[in-house]
Amino acid sequence: MHIDPHGTPSDTGRAFRLIVTGGGTGGHTYPALTTVRTLRDRLGAEGRTLDVLWIGTSDGLEARIAPEANIPFVTVATGKIRRSANPLRMASPANVRDMARVPLGVMQARRAIAGFGPDVVLATGGYVAVPAGLAARMCHRPLVLHEQTVRLGLANRRLAGSATRIAVSSDSTLPLLPAGVRSAAVVTGNPVRPELLTGQADKAVGTLGLHGFARHLPTLYVTGGAQGAAQINEVVTGALPWLMEHANVVHQCGPNHVEGLRQRATVLPRQLAERYHLTGFVGPELPDVLALADIVVSRSGAGTLAELTALGKPAVFIPLATSAGNEQAHNAEHLARSGAATALLGEVTVDTLREALDPLLTDPTRRSAMAERARAQGRPDAADKLVEVLLSAASG
Repeated sequence: MHIDPHGTPSDTGRAFRLIVTGGGTGGHTYPALTTVRTLRDRLGAEGRTLDVLWIGTSDGLEARIAPEANIPFVTVATGKIRRSANPLRMASPANVRDMARVPLGVMQARRAIAGFGPDVVLATGGYVAVPAGLAARMCHRPLVLHEQTVRLGLANRRLAGSATRIAVSSDSTLPLLPAGVRSAAVVTGNPVRPELLTGQADKAVGTLGLHGFARHLPTLYVTGGAQGAAQINEVVTGALPWLMEHANVVHQCGPNHVEGLRQRATVLPRQLAERYHLTGFVGPELPDVLALADIVVSRSGAGTLAELTALGKPAVFIPLATSAGNEQAHNAEHLARSGAATALLGEVTVDTLREALDPLLTDPTRRSAMAERARAQGRPDAADKLVEVLLSAASG
């Protein structure tokens, strides 16, 4: 597409050109992918096409996801900052060595951006977003940041002053932004994969063989992410005899934990064991499992919050204590303050889990109230709103 000297597309009948940068984890990668697909659909409905280039790292999740989605992919050098509460430790040899790689990454990203000629650059966070975002400014290309968490991540904080627009996931983020960039902010929400919103509970029963489930009881979905979470597995297993008196349970524990947990579950009486489904991994059936679930116990990553609020699911969050900037605790507390979830902070025991779950499992009215508050926090149209921001930034 030809770009005029003012940086706006001069021929709307030609391909719209987008550079995406960000990744490392699913929290940065999947919102970007969902946005690309939504933008492609939007342009297609207008008889237009989309050309995309993804700038990432060779060892991040994006290196697999982008090619699988047939998105051209290039890598640039980047550096990881190892955080520490002690400022002196921030100047560690590893940090200094990695930061020295950033100028090389900026040069590589500048070459890619100048050659591709994007209408707009979308940065979704992660270390790779820094060199690509700085290069976008050097090339005078509009830069849109997307922040998934309540507080700006390290990469987006570094890039905020260079951004044309800053798309955030929550109204609570706005007062936390530096005053000088607040006028560039817009609340879009965090894009959610559309297939997660179309699950069918009965399909989960058939696919997973949950025919022993008592449908008059609530169903609890427990997940620690793809690899599981030892902390969640431990407290849930400890509470299992009590849990099974009050609920059906789908427990996604991580592939490496299945055998040990299956052995521990043998203490359950047969009639209760029929209502406990243990699995290492939940894949394509996840939308149906979420549709079946009345309550969820999980970590509180930004993507999880976006999905559960879009679906209106009551949740008990057990934040990952080692998440960058303690972001999972901030995420969980944000929803807990509005009554949209329960957050278990600090030491989590069988007793604290039971105390959190008991009112939700035994009181349908309380469960419904939390579901409504969660749904009020949800933004299922986040991808569409972010696409509007990209198109607006590209047109000046």
